[in-house]
Amino acid sequence: PRSSSRRYVVRTLCQNPEIARLFMRLFHTRLDPEARDLDDEVLCRAQILEAIDAVASLDADRILRSLLAVLDATVRTNYWQLDDDGASRDALALKLDPGQIPYLPKPVPLAEIFVYSPWTEGVHLRSGRVARGGLRWSSRMEDYRTEILGLMKAQTVKNSVIVPQGAKGGFIARQLPTGGSRDEVMAEVVRCYETFIGGLLDVTDNVIDDQPVPPPLVARLDGDDPYLVVAADKGTATFSDVANRIAADRGFWLDDAFASGGSAGYDHKELGITARGAWISVERHFRELGLDPATTPFTVIGIGDMSGDVFGNGLLRSRQTKLLAAFDHRHVFVDPDPDPERSFVERQRLYDMPHSTWADYDASLISAGGGVFSRSAKAITVTPEMRDAFAMPSDIEHVTPVELMHSLLQAPVDLLWNGGIGTYVKSSAEQQSEIGDRANDDIRVDASELRCRVVAEGGNLGVTQAARIEFAQLGGRVNTDAIDNSAGVDCSDHEVNLKILLALAERSGDLTRKQRNELLESMANDVSAQVLDNNDVQNETLSAALVQAPGMGYVHDRLMDWLEDEAGLDRTVEGLPSSAELERRSAAGGGLTRPELAVLLAYTKNLIAAEIATVELPPDPNFDAELLAYFPSAVRTRFADLVPKHPLRSELLAMLLANDLVDQGGISMVHR
Repeated sequence: PRSSSRRYVVRTLCQNPEIARLFMRLFHTRLDPEARDLDDEVLCRAQILEAIDAVASLDADRILRSLLAVLDATVRTNYWQLDDDGASRDALALKLDPGQIPYLPKPVPLAEIFVYSPWTEGVHLRSGRVARGGLRWSSRMEDYRTEILGLMKAQTVKNSVIVPQGAKGGFIARQLPTGGSRDEVMAEVVRCYETFIGGLLDVTDNVIDDQPVPPPLVARLDGDDPYLVVAADKGTATFSDVANRIAADRGFWLDDAFASGGSAGYDHKELGITARGAWISVERHFRELGLDPATTPFTVIGIGDMSGDVFGNGLLRSRQTKLLAAFDHRHVFVDPDPDPERSFVERQRLYDMPHSTWADYDASLISAGGGVFSRSAKAITVTPEMRDAFAMPSDIEHVTPVELMHSLLQAPVDLLWNGGIGTYVKSSAEQQSEIGDRANDDIRVDASELRCRVVAEGGNLGVTQAARIEFAQLGGRVNTDAIDNSAGVDCSDHEVNLKILLALAERSGDLTRKQRNELLESMANDVSAQVLDNNDVQNETLSAALVQAPGMGYVHDRLMDWLEDEAGLDRTVEGLPSSAELERRSAAGGGLTRPELAVLLAYTKNLIAAEIATVELPPDPNFDAELLAYFPSAVRTRFADLVPKHPLRSELLAMLLANDLVDQGGISMVHR
């Protein structure tokens, strides 16, 4: 809740102290691992409801009933755990079953962990038992859960090409040193991250001798739940080793597979895997527009800077790139008529320079009328070259940095490459207040104002789903962020599953940790090739579905009905058309757009995988071959006998079979 809402909640509890005491009693009788009392729990809840009935204020009644629902949904806590020195934990962790809380916004996670301390707080949301996604340092102090929920939703769709379902976590830092150096700030962020990780593991089961083991001094009101895997994200790109150290110190079963991308894992920036995956989408869009980005110059507006993983790697995919402008949170870079080769070399230099910014760009290489401008500048002179390159009105002589960025998003270019953070495009029907990114309200444009030919989403949530659909209906080329940047999470999942498999060889003495690390490093190119193939195949599947869409309106409508019944699809939440709207589109010769088909692609894969995973697939040469093909050739050669023993064999096979079915047979084939 926002800070004002929190104050109101606290005031309501202070005005009703007896109910507050009953809440604490209910918390103890439900969750004290050594003193649970079901009879007292029933009695206490009855007393709470009777007391709430007597409250005069309707708002107080609503708040108190909501708090009771949260208490009833709390299934684990570390409240009774102690540190090695006998002191209480420095952060409170509450694990919730969100399905028991009636007023939560959709999509409702399967599980949620809330961690709170005086210096940090955060949430971890999972859409399934076996789920994974990054942990980010959020700057949204008052509504970070809204941010994390949107990211979890995107992750769930993105994860259709991997085993786990979607998850996302985020934390805020309350006590950053005022005026502190970068090192001082990051030290405090790491402290918050360590606190957050510790709280998550406090309420997570371990696995010992292949059996789930509950955490100490935790009453579990849910079932076994040992799968907790995290990844790097905004602000935490270098923190994987920190998380893995904590997991190792606690003897957590996943060891350094807990957080992918550490010193013994795959460095996404070094591999450029996320950007390379998104570039697969760009190449597909351009190819279908009759443009080869490897041989033909093309114009780009970018969001991000060259020190960033996704932006930097993306702007090095082709030497034909003409980056006309880009912006991040510090600068606006403008180069109205760049020389492709010289600018490519300079971008490579910035990429290789630690912590570079656009201010480090060699000004002598910038074409006439351009420059690098601070976002704190009072005004920027609009040059004739800017007007020509960005089709700006002829009567504007000066703009603020915000106004310039707003104009850049509307520039007539071939590609809008999003490698940054924030939401910059909404639909014409959406209000700014609906977007949840107030910092960019003045920069954001409507999809109808875009004049680029292609939008590529290397970053998450840069474009709302409604905006993607509107842009596609206007003739623009766009997927979703879940399609474009799925290579990063796909690579992480390969790393985790490789580590889980090779741990079997380590335990049997067939592999040392040093040998395992060398083997992982040697397989990086093979893993990258498999990951990029997934991006290519999904883009091909979407292209085929898009060609067929005008004649498939009725089929797609029935498909959505099926997914609503079986997979929890909500057409409103996902921005999908009603039956009547789809019928109108079909009558006009249209159908579902590419972004809409991307949603159905993921939901269909996830549903089929979930159905297959409920069955214990027997030993079978065909299944064995499918599973072996998932792993690089070095593993197939040396450890083929261990592959059928992989702890996630069923989940891996379910994912692989579901992807094969949908990619080869089409989105609606299984339903039909």
